[in-house]
Amino acid sequence: MEKLSAGLSHLFMTIFLHNFATFMVIPAITDVTMSALCPGRDECSIAIYLTGFQQAIVGLGTLVMMPLVGNLSDKFGRKALLTLPMIFTIIPLGILGYSRSKSFFYVYFVAKTLTAMVCEGSVHCLALAYVADNVAEGRRASTFGVLSGISSCAFVCGTLFTRFLSTSTTFQVATVVAVVAVIYLRVFLPDSNIDKNLSAPLLSDEKITIKDSAETSSAEILQPAKTLPSLSDLISLLKTSTTFSQAAIVAFFSNLADVGLHASMLYFLKARFHFNKNQFADLMVISGVAGTVSQLVLMPLLAPALGEERLLSIGLLFSCAQMFLYGIAWSFWVPYAAAMFSIFYVFAHPCMRSIVSKQVGPSEQGKAQGCISGICSLANVISPIAFSPLTALFLSEKAPFNFPGFSLICVGFAAMIAFIQSVMIRAAPPLSSRRVSESCNHTEP
Repeated sequence: MEKLSAGLSHLFMTIFLHNFATFMVIPAITDVTMSALCPGRDECSIAIYLTGFQQAIVGLGTLVMMPLVGNLSDKFGRKALLTLPMIFTIIPLGILGYSRSKSFFYVYFVAKTLTAMVCEGSVHCLALAYVADNVAEGRRASTFGVLSGISSCAFVCGTLFTRFLSTSTTFQVATVVAVVAVIYLRVFLPDSNIDKNLSAPLLSDEKITIKDSAETSSAEILQPAKTLPSLSDLISLLKTSTTFSQAAIVAFFSNLADVGLHASMLYFLKARFHFNKNQFADLMVISGVAGTVSQLVLMPLLAPALGEERLLSIGLLFSCAQMFLYGIAWSFWVPYAAAMFSIFYVFAHPCMRSIVSKQVGPSEQGKAQGCISGICSLANVISPIAFSPLTALFLSEKAPFNFPGFSLICVGFAAMIAFIQSVMIRAAPPLSSRRVSESCNHTEP
């Protein structure tokens, strides 16, 4: 891979700091929730339901916010839109950094729910659009992989720090790092330059004609500012490209499974094997190291050779296998073995995003990535509604049969649907290549 531009280097550092702050609290938040709601217990249905409710509300909010944020970033720049969710992230971290009592937990719960409606996924979505602005189509899959690798590296470092910190110190350090991330963003990250002359926007009615500068300027002034993509825009994206619509289906079911897994797994492991903060951190470090090595070393080598479509299918296949293995875990070491599957399943998300980025023009990267994130947010709404009650039921004494990991098996079937759909995706020429070909054909006598 060619030497990274200064903008991408600063973007990667910004994403690392932001993800370090958000990921390092994940191993601790389950214990904090259980201590506030069900002190002294390893199984707590109200904690599972409350977490599921939060995820559903956040998913509903991001369903609206993701396309809006993506489209606004096309108009006002990635840097300006990145700043807002990164600032909002600081608030809930600071609350638990101050106190983790029951009353402060409920204040955190409300603040986290409201801020996550803007923050959840938007930083990653805008980072993907920033990369698409600055990287040629042929190198996007590997660069998206590097971005995901940076996130995985932050995940490893954050959870490793948590392993050796107290719970109160964990949230305090996370708050400080989140503040540093915002400062670094504002000081060092240059805004990306979107070259809108590379190709005509996919959803625009404009024709490729030569106009003088006066006419162009007046047209731009008279054109109304449109901030929120309409349903017709999304439908147009899905209809214009079969590959885009197939990637959208994969994104929905893949995210449905991922959210269901993350919502259920920690409570399952705590109830089944009595895991605590330290065991959660160990498990996440193993998963994160495997994913980091894969995305930073394997994916840049395999993406050009195999193509995004094959890597997407490979990633989803191992995602299914991992979820099934979690569900049937018969001993405490099985989750650690399943975590090693991260070396392959991390291929899925960056490959899917790269496929999507090649289906739209440079001026619509934010809109396209925002629409995919919106579809993922819809899955965020549905997943906790479906899987949280199932998890609470099979971890309780009222389960119809003895199978504590039954909800994780159901999550695995959702991932299998995504895998089957991914196998049907065929490599399509990038949008810019199709337009050049169409333009050449149009000029022939």
